[in-house]
Amino acid sequence: MIQRKFHFTSALTSSGWQKDVGVSVDQHGMIENIETGVKGGTLITGIAVPAVPNVHSHAHQRLMVGLAERAGPGADSFWTWREVMYGFALKLSPDDLEAVAAQAYVEMVKAGFSCVGEFQYLHHQPDGSPYDEPAEMSLRCLSAAEQAGVAITMLPTLYNYSGFGGQQTNAGQRRFVNDADKFLEIYETLKSVCGTNPLRRLGISPHSLRAVTPELLKTVLNGIEKGTQVHIHVAEQTKEVDDCLAWCGKRPVEFLFDQFDVSNRWCAIHATHMTESETQKLAKSGAIAGLCPTTEANLGDGIFPADQFLKQGGAVAIGSDSQITISPAEDLRMLEYSQRLRDRTRNALASGASTSTGRTLLDAVLQGGATCLDNPTGAIAAGKRCDIAVLDSEYSSMIGREGDAALDTWIFSTGNAAVKDVIVGGSHVVKDRLHIAEDRIQMKFAETVRRLS
Repeated sequence: MIQRKFHFTSALTSSGWQKDVGVSVDQHGMIENIETGVKGGTLITGIAVPAVPNVHSHAHQRLMVGLAERAGPGADSFWTWREVMYGFALKLSPDDLEAVAAQAYVEMVKAGFSCVGEFQYLHHQPDGSPYDEPAEMSLRCLSAAEQAGVAITMLPTLYNYSGFGGQQTNAGQRRFVNDADKFLEIYETLKSVCGTNPLRRLGISPHSLRAVTPELLKTVLNGIEKGTQVHIHVAEQTKEVDDCLAWCGKRPVEFLFDQFDVSNRWCAIHATHMTESETQKLAKSGAIAGLCPTTEANLGDGIFPADQFLKQGGAVAIGSDSQITISPAEDLRMLEYSQRLRDRTRNALASGASTSTGRTLLDAVLQGGATCLDNPTGAIAAGKRCDIAVLDSEYSSMIGREGDAALDTWIFSTGNAAVKDVIVGGSHVVKDRLHIAEDRIQMKFAETVRRLS
């Protein structure tokens, strides 16, 4: 049964660029039919493109953006940043997390994201004791996503150690720690709550090979549904690689493949530091490389070998991670620019001669993101969820741009400023740059930040 129909003046459909596109949406928010060259329905002017999946988010880190940009007494790195982050993570109550996450999710939708993978590891109270409801903090993220109108793949984090080989956690990590039984209790609660909600999915996120042992992760994998998505940080920093080599004589990606059957149900977050053989193995496995280019640049992690990975047929997706920047356009731009700076070239990731770099990048992360979030999204096509972002064709930099040229201008120039409307699951969540719940959510966020500050 058709519930709603939209009329876009221009749209990137699964059949390519089309004019006067009618999109009919059913009661579940799925695209039932697409017509071209017709009018009728809710008119939305501009350039409609598939909204982008955000595969890696730590929503609580939205609280600290801009507050870790002061030099320390020694050399700064991911590891010194992490200590600052722990200080913020220890402050948040369930109400605080919900307010901060809702604000982050509103900003995601306004930027052109329609679904988010929430890699959530704040499980316990600030002193490390469990809440009466062990899944409390993850449930707050689900509530925040519902308020913001964003689809969410909840990825509760398995975290039990501070270093390779089962090293004991430190005080800053006390809110994160669960054994297999406690983690599976959280997972089962979330499974029940997510249920058949069309905007909710459930996976897991073993934090890293530093924070889980192979035995612990295998126990958890045996306790969840087969085919469940698995997201894991891997090879983000050189110190991590060095520590893994010192512990077992193998690099993190190499060790991951030795221990697990890595396939397209896996998302390797960052995977920054790989050898050529590791790059080829990850690409051929079908696993998604979950890249967070602006966060990786902010933390000084390094440059992902995207050119070689894509040439090997690898699948990629993007995430906002630390929320230092929430913008699919900026992450795609940074991904491309990192390759240009390293190799002193241009249009490094374009799929071939005379092809649009922006189109190549967008196509890749739409497909990869939909896969690793287990979401029926990533294209304006019948049978996909109606997740659409609309670019303003009258914005100064966008005037006269059509087709792939409009994508290139959005990604390499205008960024979030070009996004005027966003539809998630058939709901018109952002209208003329205003989110339908923006004022209420921002007010609560402001109160939370002022109190915690």
